Amino acid sequence: MTEKVPLKPKNKGLSREELINMDKNELVDIIKQLEAHNTQLKNIISKNLEDKNGKEAINKQKNYDFSKCHYRRILLRILYFGWDYQGLAVQEDSTKTIEHHLFHALTKSCLIEARENSNYHRCGRTDKGVSAFGQVISITVRSKHAPAEQSNADSMSTEIPYCKILNRLLPREIRAVSWMPIPDDKPEFSARFDCKKRKYKYYFPKSSLNIEAMKAACSELVGSHDFRNFCKMDVGNGVVEYTREILSATILPFDVNDVDNPTSMYVLIIEGNAFLWHQIRCIMGILLLVGQGRESPDIVQELLNIDKNPRKPQYGIALDTPLNLYECSYEVDNHWIYDENELKIIIKHIQNEWTVSNVKTTMMRDCLQSLEELYHNMKETKDGDNNKSERDSVTSHTDCLLQGVQSKVYKPLLKRQTCSSLEERIEYYTKKRKTETELENKK
Repeated sequence: MTEKVPLKPKNKGLSREELINMDKNELVDIIKQLEAHNTQLKNIISKNLEDKNGKEAINKQKNYDFSKCHYRRILLRILYFGWDYQGLAVQEDSTKTIEHHLFHALTKSCLIEARENSNYHRCGRTDKGVSAFGQVISITVRSKHAPAEQSNADSMSTEIPYCKILNRLLPREIRAVSWMPIPDDKPEFSARFDCKKRKYKYYFPKSSLNIEAMKAACSELVGSHDFRNFCKMDVGNGVVEYTREILSATILPFDVNDVDNPTSMYVLIIEGNAFLWHQIRCIMGILLLVGQGRESPDIVQELLNIDKNPRKPQYGIALDTPLNLYECSYEVDNHWIYDENELKIIIKHIQNEWTVSNVKTTMMRDCLQSLEELYHNMKETKDGDNNKSERDSVTSHTDCLLQGVQSKVYKPLLKRQTCSSLEERIEYYTKKRKTETELENKK
């Protein structure tokens, strides 16, 4: 694969005097270009170092004779906390992807010879910052047993401990949880194409949100609809069909004993057979506007009416961090194989991670309580209001979940500027490809 050439920052040769005479916006643009260039260079240097280490591991692999190995097709369930990663899919200029570390572990352990001949498929391509507790991949890996023996029950308990081996090589945020043999009569079974249902969860605090209004809006999502107004249209990659079926969509409290506080956690649970790029984050962005009282629940129905609203209004999508690919379902016998000791180690590991995160959360909550009490006391002194049950409070816990600049005066979605229509995008890319072809033919 050809390495991506780093971006060259513009205005590289500007003198000090020229920079001094520039306005603020021009200087900001130059700074942003330099920052992007610097980040890309760091990623390329880091990747080159990783590639060097990877090549050393491959050189060690050369002594391993894969031609004498037995193989079996399996499903592998992995979980990862994707907050600090650039997404699942491998990237040319970054090592901070889930697949980069996964294939490093698979090749270093000699479970596969190379990705190219492993018949690999992933269930869902999660984006930057998104986590997964139920990501599933299908892959052909090395086996202890000959094909004729692999269907025997004993071969399962004596098979290579796939999860244990991988977890010794994977980063702490990525864990292999279980594996399952793919039936002999389904050799082409794919984690991606044979998945029947995907369940996502999006976690958020109640704050001052109207949960009932959000639930009402949720109910409008269920069924088969054209979701072009609830996604990032990817016409450039050939996606021109935007009809998808949502099987269920609901909002529930994470803890039924904690539902009425601003810090009470809720979760959007949404299931479907397939989803579009940024579809759930767009949906959640609209639901947050409904919960804030800025849009009515029927805005969902309006945006699903493509005849009436063929162009997507410009709005910010929800933050990536709370999104989680929770479960992938298949029409095969549910014979996931767990290593009891390894599962225990994973639980202990996540308990430790939870402890550190929860200690930080508790410290922030303690700090917030003291500051909120100070604020309330100041308001009471200033306003002469001693009725604490009706005193003013600050509830902005969910403001950070909506990305993009928030204007001081809210403009309803249906009155905003709109994006290009699907037909306009298709026409644009058709002309672009035609021009590129003509230029290529002239060479």
